[in-house]
Amino acid sequence: MTDAEPDGHESLHAGATAYRNGDATGALRIFEAAVQSTSGRIRLSAMVNAASMADELGDHQRAVTWFRTALAEMPGDIGAMRPTALVNLSQALQHLGDLDGAQTALNEARTLLADDPDQGMLRVACLLSCTAVAIHRQQWAEAIDLATESLDTARYFAPHLAGHPLMNLAAAYFETGRGELGVDFAQQALEAFAAAQDHNGVAETQQNLALMHIRSGRAGEAREMLAASQPYFERSGLGPRAGIGLKAQGFVAELDGAQVRAYELYGRSLGQFVASGAVLEAADARIRVATVAFTLGRRDEASRLFAESFRVFAEHGLGLHCAQVDFWHAQLLESMLDDTRPDPHRLAEALRLAVLSALAIDAVRHTFPSGEQRHRWNRELAEPAMRSAFRLAARSGDAGLVSDLIEARCAGATVKFTDPEPGGPAERWDMPQEPPDPLTGALTLAAALAEVAAGEGISIAPPPRLRYEPGGRIVLADYIAEAERRYGRRIRDDRVLAL
Repeated sequence: MTDAEPDGHESLHAGATAYRNGDATGALRIFEAAVQSTSGRIRLSAMVNAASMADELGDHQRAVTWFRTALAEMPGDIGAMRPTALVNLSQALQHLGDLDGAQTALNEARTLLADDPDQGMLRVACLLSCTAVAIHRQQWAEAIDLATESLDTARYFAPHLAGHPLMNLAAAYFETGRGELGVDFAQQALEAFAAAQDHNGVAETQQNLALMHIRSGRAGEAREMLAASQPYFERSGLGPRAGIGLKAQGFVAELDGAQVRAYELYGRSLGQFVASGAVLEAADARIRVATVAFTLGRRDEASRLFAESFRVFAEHGLGLHCAQVDFWHAQLLESMLDDTRPDPHRLAEALRLAVLSALAIDAVRHTFPSGEQRHRWNRELAEPAMRSAFRLAARSGDAGLVSDLIEARCAGATVKFTDPEPGGPAERWDMPQEPPDPLTGALTLAAALAEVAAGEGISIAPPPRLRYEPGGRIVLADYIAEAERRYGRRIRDDRVLAL
């Protein structure tokens, strides 16, 4: 021990106390000071704790730098500190959208913990982070398995942490269509956090419940939960969570018809995400700002924001997010068309976006082995998207396109007898660590199902390409090619069926 270490222990204790009392900013200052004034393991502990506070306060890139610096300096006999840092690093990487990096860190942590049976609490934390990655990627069956395992582990090793896996179960069940069960788990999580006197957990669960209530059409209950949780996040300087709360409040304002108020709240939400470096959350917030800006007549601003969101999602390989942006943009463009003399350029742009996004959205239903999931996806997403494409094609007077859309829609599904490719048939969609945000229109509600092939059922191949005979023309060939290029995902099988 160095002479500085006794004071270092006191600093670590003081920082932990500040955090438990809801003062994450104060805790960060204490840990930063300890990094500068101590050495050895105390300094490494302070650095890991400072990185964790920076991550919670929204400075994710700085957190990643500190975690990696600490990991590089750790000796081989550091004990639980290394897996702790790896688990926390994975959470910061998730906030930055680096799911592969997060999974790599978790894999190393799980390997280290497998050789240390005494680290029960850390095992819980590792399982919670593994669950978070599965939730990001919309792998709901795996998320439920991991959340169940982490709940069992928490009950045995760390009962005060049980609220976290309960909330993960709430998210997974809610997103797979079992809304009431999801709300019930969330309420259990709220009780667990309250019993553990975990003020942060209580506030996060209140916010998550508010989002569930919004999506279930219970705006009044959502207001109550947002009013209870938002002051905590703003007082504690927790930028990303404050941003989510502001966005939810903006959506409620939209429901009330207060468009100007919604625009202001969405703008503040976007500012929180941009300042914290939460790029995916910022992209989602831009969609909300764009939507209200469009209704307020600020169409150039709306188009710019839609383009920025599309670019971010494309850079992260999130093709269905890109289709979501196009679908929503097309809907807004259509809503502004004159009934008798529509602007031809606006009509053409709305039609192009509607057809491209509808083809991608409709193709997703073929990836589900569960008939119930296929039916729900078709009812909630594919049919509305295709109706929009049909409506705009008819409005433009393009009878050939209408005919092609009819043929494509009526082609049906084909049973797939080969084994699915590793990782499942659909892309893995990065999302925030909290339950997926509902505030991007009706599409997001069912989009949670898009990336998972969970449940029992017969595997279905992507829809085939259709060829008119005689002549050999492929139905919607140009649209299919552009959609697959634009969204970076396969929407038609290589098989060709003659009509």
